[in-house]
Amino acid sequence: MLTFTQKLSKYIRNSLADLTRSKKLLSDYYIVQVIGDVTKKDTLLPSYFKGVSSVVNTVSVIIGPKEGDTPDRQKYSQGIKFFEPEVKGDSPEKIEFEGLQNLLEAVKDKIGFRDGKMLFRVSDKGLPLGPAWGALDDVVMGGVSESSLQIDLKGGEDGSPVGVFKGFVSTDNNGGFASVRTKNFELPENLSAYEGLELRIKGDGHRYKMIIRTSKDWDALGYAFSFDTVKDQWQSVKLPFSEFSPTFRARTVSNAEAINTSNILSLQLMYSKFEYDGKLNPTFEAGRFELPISSIKAYLKEPITPRFIHVSSAGVTRPYRQGLDLSKQPPAVRMNKELGFVLDFKLKGEDVLRNSGVPYTVVRPCALTEEPGGAELIFDQGDNITGKVSREDVAEICVAALELPSACDKTFEVKSNLAFSEVFNVDPEKPPPPRDFDKEFQYLQKGITGKEALMKEALPL
Repeated sequence: MLTFTQKLSKYIRNSLADLTRSKKLLSDYYIVQVIGDVTKKDTLLPSYFKGVSSVVNTVSVIIGPKEGDTPDRQKYSQGIKFFEPEVKGDSPEKIEFEGLQNLLEAVKDKIGFRDGKMLFRVSDKGLPLGPAWGALDDVVMGGVSESSLQIDLKGGEDGSPVGVFKGFVSTDNNGGFASVRTKNFELPENLSAYEGLELRIKGDGHRYKMIIRTSKDWDALGYAFSFDTVKDQWQSVKLPFSEFSPTFRARTVSNAEAINTSNILSLQLMYSKFEYDGKLNPTFEAGRFELPISSIKAYLKEPITPRFIHVSSAGVTRPYRQGLDLSKQPPAVRMNKELGFVLDFKLKGEDVLRNSGVPYTVVRPCALTEEPGGAELIFDQGDNITGKVSREDVAEICVAALELPSACDKTFEVKSNLAFSEVFNVDPEKPPPPRDFDKEFQYLQKGITGKEALMKEALPL
């Protein structure tokens, strides 16, 4: 868990209480608190995100009573009585929009993209995208095999350009393998967020190897995975990182460390007579071979769960909605302009996340209170509801969403079923029962943000 303040000079409100509460709620997680400033890229240090696979972002612009507040911000925290508000510190644009952009940029490669991370493909213009590949055949040990990775401008499934690993393999002079290998990457590929590699290929009925290296040394330990292909069929082949075996010159290395997927430096494709430890490839045939490759990418584990939970706010689409009775809307909607267009920039930040390719959940709580969690909750979409909700309940929603595919790529509002005048208390002898958030998330739909109403209003007559 990473906690960022907006300013290095400001500490987290009620930090001791928040940390104690966080530890209780996140008892199954290892908690580390660091200080960074989302408005300053250089404070979001890579070391902060080492080993991080998901993010819950609760960074928000500070809004407080114009008349001032108590040291522990009791007026702001109670969330019920209205005090004339103002922005304190950095602007909504700096925090809600630019800050979210900075945080996403810092973490996106660590938490992964919904559609995977592309490592090789050929553009529509026939240009290879990714590292350069070169031949590494058995000539290095006296053989006469030869191969290359070439571009076929019309060899794809739909007649599009593809790469083709092709060549001639011979067993003369004790040879029997051909391969192509990338140059070492300029920077190591961090694929720790992903489950493995996925190849889109047109098979020829032979068994091939994919070899990954995590060392810059040319003749170093590699991690190999053998995969079979179906003749004359396009197929997607998934190679889980957990099933790659440490090998050196076709022999397994039993005492080697597991593959470090955060430090991948090269890839190699091979067609070989040899399997491992003296065993032979059962599909090997000397002669010509050809393996069209549409793409090589890293893929996320399925079912995909949210990797970035963003706590925004109800009301972000309402300031410009026609026919809305502002007297019944929260202060931020009525005073959006006076508060630095806070809701505009919250919505822009949401859009940055929704368009990022990172699996996400956007949680829009209504007015936040310090009441205990456990009240009955109402989930909604379209940005219409008003009310209040406990910070504890929002925290519980965020933690639950991290583990639930049903929360992925959804935006929703949430409030309790209590009126502002009703105070929620918990009897220690009768705590609230566990809640089934999966059931709530399943009813929610993807693609609903409340912007739909604005677009309808903008349609010409």
